Amino acid sequence: MSRNKESWREMFIEEFNQTGDSFENTVITLTDEELDVKFDSGHGETEGKKFTAWSKDWVYFPICYDGEEWIGRVARNPNGQATSHQGG
Repeated sequence: MSRNKESWREMFIEEFNQTGDSFENTVITLTDEELDVKFDSGHGETEGKKFTAWSKDWVYFPICYDGEEWIGRVARNPNGQATSHQGG
């Protein structure tokens, strides 16, 4: 899943395609400038800035495993579904 130079904004767009969320209905702790910073999301050092984001149905957060970074999410409200292990 190595993506190399990518920004959190690009990864959020991928997530939003799955969840139906958008930047307009999500509160994110990153500024627009921080969302657009490109970093190596592949293996190596963690480079992406930490964040938390909230939409009506989801809480989004950064995940890192073996230096690879991506966006994880969990239901914002109890829904009876178990959450998978994160980061590996």
